[in-house]
Amino acid sequence: MPMKTTINHEKSSLHPNRVEMAIPVKPALNGAYVADYCENPTAEGNEGLVPLIPPQPHETNAARHTPPLRAPSAIAPASSKRFPVVLVSVIALLAIGAGAYYFFGSKHETTAAAPATPPPVQATVQTVAPQQVRIWNEFSGRLQAVDYAQIRPEVSGRITEVRFEDGQTVNAGDILFVIDPRPYEDAVAKAKARVASAKASIEFTKAEQKRAEILIRANAIAQRDFDQSASSDRVAVSNLDEAEAALKQASLDLEHAYVKAPISGRASRAEITVGNVVQSGPSAPVLTSIASRDGIYADFEVDEQTYLETIRNAASGNAQERLIPVQLILAGDKDHVYDGTIWSFDNRIDVASGTIRARAKFANTDAALLPGMFVTVKLASSRERSAVLIPERAIGSDQSKKFVYVVDSGNKATYREIQLGKSIREQRVIESGLLAGDRVVVDGVQHVRPGSLVQPTEITPAIVPVKITSVESAR
Repeated sequence: MPMKTTINHEKSSLHPNRVEMAIPVKPALNGAYVADYCENPTAEGNEGLVPLIPPQPHETNAARHTPPLRAPSAIAPASSKRFPVVLVSVIALLAIGAGAYYFFGSKHETTAAAPATPPPVQATVQTVAPQQVRIWNEFSGRLQAVDYAQIRPEVSGRITEVRFEDGQTVNAGDILFVIDPRPYEDAVAKAKARVASAKASIEFTKAEQKRAEILIRANAIAQRDFDQSASSDRVAVSNLDEAEAALKQASLDLEHAYVKAPISGRASRAEITVGNVVQSGPSAPVLTSIASRDGIYADFEVDEQTYLETIRNAASGNAQERLIPVQLILAGDKDHVYDGTIWSFDNRIDVASGTIRARAKFANTDAALLPGMFVTVKLASSRERSAVLIPERAIGSDQSKKFVYVVDSGNKATYREIQLGKSIREQRVIESGLLAGDRVVVDGVQHVRPGSLVQPTEITPAIVPVKITSVESAR
């Protein structure tokens, strides 16, 4: 509250025209008094404010009669007049600021506290439906020719001709090499001469035998002479047999001088060229080799569990095993698939590896499959089974876990962990985690989060063919 000021109209003895005012003083902390200044609006000659300080007990008389200081009249009156105006202005500004904060600041806080709902995520979904599928297992294998032959010389001599080009397709019976035939032609001629001589000897001995029979009946010769004649006839027959056998061997050697293809197929290069001498026998060099092209084998190892799953529902017997489908994929050419069947399983499980040797046979009509190629062999189960399949691109990875997003009836995405099975043509078998009728996000997975609102676009599930034809495999 403002303090009342009492005005004393007594005139001062020093200044007769000044009216002094009694102004209440404020006590200080140490018991002293501090005077307020007051302006006398009625007294003439009053030029400013006069501090009124009551005398203190400890002050001396000299100090008590010291005239009080006077504030400048040009400054004090202006400050006193402005103070109420400034105070009112400050209060008004504070009120305006408080009102602005109330109407604008509080509304901004409310807006920030309640952010706008994000729009739905565009995504394609697929409704899960079971399909009849055949499960395929992959193995590594090597190609082997159905027929393969290494050509070695069967007679010794100098090579005089090479009658094929490297890599040429040859037929069984085609002459590939010629070993100098002249020595063998001479041997044949000699053998023929011995045969002729043996035949002449037989004719003579048979005639002698007939005469000996006549003479022995007439007792004209001794029994010993008759026996000698009969023995000579038998020796002549044996000599003819020997001569004929020698002729056959000479003729065979002459035939072997012309090295022929034992099978049809593609010939390798000529390892021995014209002018080189070759020797027959166990250490004979390889002249060339031939691999058949009409069909080819794929040899691979199958683990025991897969073997049992493959043949469990198949009837025993090689004929039934050959009905099990197999696919072959070349390394670096996964778009081209060859179809074949199991040719045979071995008769035992290897105890060291726990696998069984298997062989599949494939047609090689385009001659693109070569022996020795490294291939991937896919072995199918003997029967079909019902399974849930989804596209590979719908599956996400969360460290070691696999998951999908399932869209519920309210079009909200839900995180669902799944267990994967085999892969079939860009589709993946789901062993657990999904049920028929679930809607799975296929495209747009990277934009979906658990609880996200989804604007779904339904797509039709891809039908995986149980039996894959050659036409489909080639695409």
